[in-house]
Parts: sequence; C-alpha cells; structure tokens
Amino acid sequence: MIFQSVEEFRASAFAPRVAIIGAGPAGISIAHKLSQAKIPSVIFEAGGADYSDESQDFYKGTVIGDTYFDLDATRLRFLGGSSNHWAGWCRVLEAHDFLPKPYVPHTGWPITRAAIEPFLPEVEGILGIKPFRPDVPISADFNWYDMIKSDHVHFGEKFHPELETNPNIAVVLNTEVFTLKGNGRMVTGVELWSQGKPAGSLSFDYYVACTGGLENSRLLLWSNEQSNGGVVPNAAALGRYWMEHPMYTTGAAIFTSYDGIEFDADGHAFFAPTFDALMRREVLNFHIQVETAPYPGIKQYVADLACYTPEWTEWIAEELGSHLRCSAQVHISWEQAPRPDNFIALSRTERDAAGAPRLELHWTKDAFDHRTMLEGLRMFGETLAGQDIGRLKISDWVLDGSPYPDDMELAGNHHMGGTRMSDDPATGVVDADCKVHGMENLFVGGSSVFASSGQCTPTTTLTALALRLGDHLSKIVSA
Repeated sequence: MIFQSVEEFRASAFAPRVAIIGAGPAGISIAHKLSQAKIPSVIFEAGGADYSDESQDFYKGTVIGDTYFDLDATRLRFLGGSSNHWAGWCRVLEAHDFLPKPYVPHTGWPITRAAIEPFLPEVEGILGIKPFRPDVPISADFNWYDMIKSDHVHFGEKFHPELETNPNIAVVLNTEVFTLKGNGRMVTGVELWSQGKPAGSLSFDYYVACTGGLENSRLLLWSNEQSNGGVVPNAAALGRYWMEHPMYTTGAAIFTSYDGIEFDADGHAFFAPTFDALMRREVLNFHIQVETAPYPGIKQYVADLACYTPEWTEWIAEELGSHLRCSAQVHISWEQAPRPDNFIALSRTERDAAGAPRLELHWTKDAFDHRTMLEGLRMFGETLAGQDIGRLKISDWVLDGSPYPDDMELAGNHHMGGTRMSDDPATGVVDADCKVHGMENLFVGGSSVFASSGQCTPTTTLTALALRLGDHLSKIVSA
C-alpha cells in the first residue's frame, strides 16, 4: 500500500507494529523481511515517488575539512533513496574486516561475518547478483577478487509492485519524520512533516531509523536535542566515527602476464591485500583497481617509466620485444580509520524548510590515510615486480606528499559510521542487534552502523545487515 500523504495513511486504519523511517535499501529490505513473518510495518519516506528539487533541498549542508561532494548531490531523497544513483558495484566485507586491528584504535565489530552469512543468498536475489567467486592468489600479499556489477537495482522501482500490493507494508510518501520523541528508555512517538506542513504525531511499538549514512545521525542528534537526551541516552559516539572510501588515480603500470588476472567487460581488474600483508605493514584495508589503457599510448609511458626508474630500462626493452600485454591506469580506494574527529553535527545557523537544522559534515584525511595509500601502492608494485608480471609507477604527488588532487574521484559516495555498532556505549550508538544503547524499541539500519568500513562498496553488506535486523525484529515483535 502506497499513500501520498499521512492523511491518506490515517484514513486507511492500517495498524503497523513497526515504523521504518526511510525507503532506501535498508528500510525496504527490513520491511520486506518483516512481511515474510506477516508483521505489519509502515515506511515513512520524506520524498515522493520521483526526484524533486524541493525535496532534494532538504539535503543541503556544509562540509568542513577536506574537499568533498556537495551534500545534496551525494545522496537522493525520494523512494528508493540513494540506490537511485547507485552504480551497482557489489562486494561483501571480508571476514577480517570485522576483526580489531591492534595498531588502529576503535577497529573491530561486536559481530563476525558469520552473523550476516545466512542472509547473503537472499541479498543476491535482492541485488540481482550471482555468488562471489573465490579470490585468486597473485602473490603472498595480494589476491585478484571478484567485483560484481549488478543491474543497477533501484529499490523503489524493483520493490514497487510489492510495496503497492503487500497487505503488511504501508509506504507513506512525502512524509518526513521530523523528530522522534523519547523518555530515555523508549521512543514514545514521532512528529511528522507532510506535504509541506506539520502533520501531527503517531505512535508505534518499534522504530527503525533508515535514513542513510548522514541523515541517521542528523535525525537522532536533532531528536535527542528536542527530547533532552531521551532518544539516545548514551550519546557520546552519536554522529562520530564517520567514514568514507577515499579514491584516487595514483599511478600507471605495464603488464607482461595476466596469469590469474581477469579483466571485466570494461577492462577493469581488482586486487586486495591479504590479511597477513595488512598486519605486517600495519595499514588498513584497500583495493587496487587496474584499468587497461590503449596500447598505442604505451611508448610515451615506457619512456616515462624508464626515466623514472632507469634500472628497469633493460627489463622494459626486453619485454617490449616479446610479450608486453598492455598499459594500465592504477586507482586505489582505502578504508579510513574510525576516528571520533570525523563527525556529523547540527548547524547552528542553517535550517531546512521544515525548521530542522541542516547538517555539518566534519571530515578530513589524516597521516594514516596517506600511509595506507602509499604503502598499499608500494605493496602492489612489489607484487608486480616480484612475480615478474609487470611494473608500477606511482604518481609523484603520492610519493612527495603533495595535497590530494581535487580533480579526481575524491571518494566513493559511501557514507558509513555515525551510529556505529559497538558493545561499549562510549564508542558506539547501537549494539550487536542494531538496537540503540539504553533504548527498548529503537533500532538503526544501514551503513551508519558500520563499526569499520573495509575497502569495498557498502551496499551488499548493509543489505545483509538490514535483513538480519528484519529477522531479529520479526522474532521480538512476535514474542
């Protein structure tokens, strides 16, 4: 059932047990899972069925720190959420991504990957992907891995027939949960804003915030402020430990062998370090993306490489005469350390049309980011040379520590953390079941609960976590 306003929803007399805030991948996946257990839920979607400038304006905010995307361009506010501009890249966090790294504070999850593995077959069906193939060792330090590109699943489109006809799911469009009301033990209701005006309040048994990796923090910060700490009673970590995946073009390579390497239809291959290599070099996780370049341009690159590393000139000359395969651009994307000084805050001067404070994203890359980038590239260069399958030239700006370029990818539009998962309320907002610490009926879904980010795109993992949360809610609601 899809309603265009809260007035239509009230008139229906539908009585859901669970209120889900946000109709993106997490929110829709949770409602889908609850419906399998015949538990009625309602999804409040602040946007409409389609994009509008008026709705998107609510996502404007300020970035303080490093160069980043405009906040109203890096996510979308209508049915399906930011899946509407998702490119479709899929990969699930590695088992070691859930483990603490002794050389990086605040790493480690209160769950292991085993907790989400039972839900991965269902995730494959939702995202339209096949099972991931095993990694292929390239060296003791690196594996080629399977990065799958799905059919650009837009959740609003894919699930529209189910959302429209399922008797256990209601979707209320154009209706923002302005604030949650709480008493420090449980959420007692929500204040709504619908069709451009205040729309009263409603109460439910359980609540799940699924508004995204920026808006979850904004909603809970604003609600907590309005309820005098009654929504997130342990708020030390709220909004903090925010993470992205920085990504840049950082060099070029030539290959003489593709043994164990598979390029996709777009000419890309992906490599990730082994856990032992990460621990030995004391860096966080990352991946190398190799993008093949046209062969005619190889002569200038070879000349540059020979000048940069004269000791390789003989090797290059020999390989050019025999079995040189291709030249390639090299990109790197890496995991940021979960740092409390990367955080989301409420603006004290700017408000949206409903009167809620706009958000401020405080985000920087630090020395550990540069170390992970540089050491990761050095490791990859060592693998190419050590296996005698190629050579890597690292860009000068990486080697000399120059400022990060502003004219490259910058980051992955991957918003993680802010309501991170932890057993300790001092360093996290939700527990291992995604329940807000100290609250009986408030949960959080989506990548904002990530305790650390790993190196891969978050959609596959966040969908698995959402299904796990939906399964957990099904059990406690039915009890």
